[in-house]
Amino acid sequence: MEVIVGAILTQSTNWQNVERAIAHLKEHNALTPQRLYKLSEDQLAELIRPAGYFRQKAKKLKVFITHLYAHYDGDLPTMLAQPTSKLRAELLSLWGIGPETADSILLYAAHKPVFVVDAYTQRICSRLGLASEKISYDKLQELFMRKLPKSVKLFNEYHALLVRHGKEICRPKPRCARCVLAHECQFCRRSSSALGR
Repeated sequence: MEVIVGAILTQSTNWQNVERAIAHLKEHNALTPQRLYKLSEDQLAELIRPAGYFRQKAKKLKVFITHLYAHYDGDLPTMLAQPTSKLRAELLSLWGIGPETADSILLYAAHKPVFVVDAYTQRICSRLGLASEKISYDKLQELFMRKLPKSVKLFNEYHALLVRHGKEICRPKPRCARCVLAHECQFCRRSSSALGR
């Protein structure tokens, strides 16, 4: 349940804020489907306040948990055992769950081989010249899914490495001089030639 809560809470915030919100939930023994179901939306909002947009996120969590109880009697393993395409469509049908959140749940909670695309992935691929800056989520995901072996472990590690690279090196103001991919990067080459290097 923690992975799913984290996937929803991380929308529009950084992971440190999510960790603080999850710690509050743990302190109140509220990180189980049963406890989340029993909490009022206001109680839940107060517990997840550090994650930002806490009222909206409490509503999203309640939508998810209400769906879990309405369709699976609160049995998360049964829900997550659905075939990938069925589960993804089901998650996307819930208010507040978009493609990135759904795919994070599929990869990290359901252990399905689905590649997660995020802002870091889009920025890195665009700068490397692998994809247009305006490429859709689905098209960029398809690129990875087509080129890589379908492996939960590989997708998990690949995504983690992209996030790390995006946070530390390929930031909005990139650190091209420290980048191991600089020799492959169209953005870096353009920036270097513009600076007369």
